[in-house]
Amino acid sequence: MLVIVGYIVVLVCVFGGFALAGGHLAALFQPLELLMIGGGAMGAFFVGNNGKAIKATMKALPTVFKGSKYTRALYMDMLALLYELLTKIRKEGLMSVESDVENPESSPLFSKYPTILADHHLIEFLTDYLRLMVSGSMNAFEIENLMDNEIETHHHEGEVPAHVIAKLGDGLPAFGIVAAVMGVVHTMESVHLPPAELGILIAHALVGTFLGILLAYGFVGPLAGLLEQKLHESTKMYQCIKVTLLASINGYAPAIAVEFGRKVLYSTERPTFGELEEHVKGAKAR
Repeated sequence: MLVIVGYIVVLVCVFGGFALAGGHLAALFQPLELLMIGGGAMGAFFVGNNGKAIKATMKALPTVFKGSKYTRALYMDMLALLYELLTKIRKEGLMSVESDVENPESSPLFSKYPTILADHHLIEFLTDYLRLMVSGSMNAFEIENLMDNEIETHHHEGEVPAHVIAKLGDGLPAFGIVAAVMGVVHTMESVHLPPAELGILIAHALVGTFLGILLAYGFVGPLAGLLEQKLHESTKMYQCIKVTLLASINGYAPAIAVEFGRKVLYSTERPTFGELEEHVKGAKAR
């Protein structure tokens, strides 16, 4: 929603300012300039990226028009789920969660948290390390190193769409110059026309530079920054699981382990100790 609002503000301020200054908006409507800039940029997009990067970018783009799913409520659900899992392990032993880990979709414990269960990657990350804990064949340092490597891989994969969009935005001003140069060439081959008509051709050429810069910094470039922000939010959830499980492996009680996880969250989404405690009690009651 904020993306659409931002786009509207850009359009109103840029074109509105031009109109208020006495400019004619019709002069800025140049479909052929847009064809050269947009077509050139899309061609470069396909040339400069492999199939995986293109697919990842196409999948990530729709998410920029949605709000963040990493809310305080989601984090509290995750911490409550971790608390229940660790409490069960502490009371009944590691083997007691084996059935929950192997088939989380049919687990009564996981079923309490449908928003968490809906995130396949998150559930896979959690259950994989719970499975390693159940096996008992790895120590805390080995598991931590493995977690760090997996989180780093997740982060690198998530950076691909942001980098692709950033490069695309960086190239748009250059394609705007290409369109402007083509317009200048057309103007120079039309020197036999009256000055008034030449002025129109020059104006059309300059619109190419204008559109390239506007699309780069007003529309495409900001999306790369937004994708990076969404990536950091998703990574924070994995870090929360990581520190909570490691605290449990190192012998801390479930309530303290969950507190480790709470502390790594961003302050804007981090629940207070009292809020989390009340939420955990409510979840257990369910």
